[in-house]
Amino acid sequence: MTGADVLLLALGTVAVGAGGLVVGTRHLVRAGLWLVVCLGALAGDYLVLTAELVAWVQVLIYVGAVVVLLLFAVMLTRAPIGASDDLDRPGWPAALIGAGSGLGLAVLLVDAFRWTRVDLPAAGTAERLGEQVFRSWVLPFEVLSVLLLAALVGAIVLSRPEIGRSQPTAAGTPAGPGRPVTGPHTAPATVAASADEGGRP
Repeated sequence: MTGADVLLLALGTVAVGAGGLVVGTRHLVRAGLWLVVCLGALAGDYLVLTAELVAWVQVLIYVGAVVVLLLFAVMLTRAPIGASDDLDRPGWPAALIGAGSGLGLAVLLVDAFRWTRVDLPAAGTAERLGEQVFRSWVLPFEVLSVLLLAALVGAIVLSRPEIGRSQPTAAGTPAGPGRPVTGPHTAPATVAASADEGGRP
């Protein structure tokens, strides 16, 4: 086992541990910060695998954009910043599903490769990656951009519940066109007009 293997295993352990803390914490903001640690460890794995461009794209897009978008959504929707009792739910169903999925994937990979050595292709370049992203994968890339924009707009709408609602009057009826709006500090137009003409109501 080489030093690169040890470093890869250590970063993978950090990523798995941080991912477990993301789904296990009751603090929503801390879950977002643990997600930063998890994605940063994955970027370190890419660096060990000599995929420098993918590593920095991971940092710029996922850590620098997606996590920041999630934190902005938390702030805009006025979600509870502290520990929330709503997040304290039984976690054994998710743990069973995750453990079963991980075990199934591990058995599938071991059965597929049987510990054989696989020759790696030549290291990719930024030019080749750009050609693949903006030629073969341009439609999913644009759809993802629209999805993130829709999520941000939805967070803004949820943070302003008064948008699109009519303002209620003192009697509890909505104000509409052609209907005078009266309140505790306003007087009807007829009373104000008579007071102006005669000096008294």
